[in-house]
Amino acid sequence: MASDAPHGELDGQISQADALAYWESIAATVNGMLGGYPHISHIDIRGSLNFIQKLRRLTSSSSSDRFTRGVDCGAGIGRITAGLLSKVCDIVDVVEPIGKFAKEAQAAKLAGKGKIGEVYVLSLQDWEPKEEYDLAWNQWCLGHLTDTELIKYLRKCRGMVKEGGWIIVKENMSTDPEGKDIFDEVDSSVTRADMKFRALFEKSGLVIAKTELQSGFPKKLYPVRFYALQPEPDQSDHLSQGL
Repeated sequence: MASDAPHGELDGQISQADALAYWESIAATVNGMLGGYPHISHIDIRGSLNFIQKLRRLTSSSSSDRFTRGVDCGAGIGRITAGLLSKVCDIVDVVEPIGKFAKEAQAAKLAGKGKIGEVYVLSLQDWEPKEEYDLAWNQWCLGHLTDTELIKYLRKCRGMVKEGGWIIVKENMSTDPEGKDIFDEVDSSVTRADMKFRALFEKSGLVIAKTELQSGFPKKLYPVRFYALQPEPDQSDHLSQGL
């Protein structure tokens, strides 16, 4: 359900309590995670794996090389942990605020050789990373953060990735004809426009190394875009000045 609130104020309507209540009411299944479209899961995973392979080519890495440690941020039941990240990471940590989802993620049957490391039953805002990561995966979760929260979170990601590591954002794109964000009252989230994401990345001290659209999803769904982000060099002084 879209909101009629003025542009620029939509993210202020986000309620973490309402979002958590919504997800607590959702079944801990692939169907629940994907809003009644479980059949797109394999398309989604395949597209993400292809995107990772393209990133490896950017750095002249072999497609068979594995990341030492990754993290699935806003992991839900571990669909991405099991189907994607376990194939490309030796260890995958999980961050998920809903306890029943985190439990499913911890017990998920992994498609790859990687193993699950730490499981943090925390929101992205409250999670404080204890490890450094080669790959931080954020998909269909950042709409629950306000713009200010998202900048703070992305700065946190910036500090936890190893040199040469990747922060991946894979999110729905607003289809508003004027490029405005869209607020969803059902799950208390905002679907942002591409230009909004780019502005927030810049404020977070991150640069886009590669971006592209996911292909193969039903046309009635929002477009979904990948962003591969890395820390912008020499941003410490700028970031210390705050928002």
